Amino acid sequence: MRDFYSLPKLPYGYTDLEPYISEEQLSIHHQKHHQGYVTGANGILEQLDAARDKGAELDMKAVLKGLAFNIGGHQLHSLFWPSLAPAGKGGGTPGGMLGDAIAQDFGSFERFKKEFAQAAVSVEGSGWAALSRCPTTKRLLIMQIEKHNVNLYPAYAILMDLDVWEHAYYLDYKNARPQFVEAFWSVVNWDEVNKRLEKI
Repeated sequence: MRDFYSLPKLPYGYTDLEPYISEEQLSIHHQKHHQGYVTGANGILEQLDAARDKGAELDMKAVLKGLAFNIGGHQLHSLFWPSLAPAGKGGGTPGGMLGDAIAQDFGSFERFKKEFAQAAVSVEGSGWAALSRCPTTKRLLIMQIEKHNVNLYPAYAILMDLDVWEHAYYLDYKNARPQFVEAFWSVVNWDEVNKRLEKI
């Protein structure tokens, strides 16, 4: 199969997020689940190319739904991994442009943290919480993303995302999603999130 997308290498080792995310949890999440979305997207693109070469008909609704799901999963995970930093090097309070923007748009970092955590915990079923920025108003906004491709704000840059599918935390936290969300604050990579904000 021709590869259109590929699994990115993690910017840290599989043990580097412990004790907040275990080696087993991280390796399965990266090597199995993220790889699954890469494989799924590549397979659908191969299917599209083959059908076009043969002039064959496809169920475009199903094909495009699957493609959006898998590409969305790949892109969101590719943003997620660099949003994390090894234990002891992440967490804390953001500074710089990001810290200023959070204070301006949310009133305080604690208020932002509370709203983001509530968004993450209350995602229906499988999905994500994300920090985005409106290109029109320049405001920071939180969004819930169901699955990988539902409830997105079109064209809004995602600055930070948190995977709250059960595959992201079940081995370490069972069904206690709030505990996983709380652990996230200890390994979030504010430097990376700030760099993304500065680029847009």
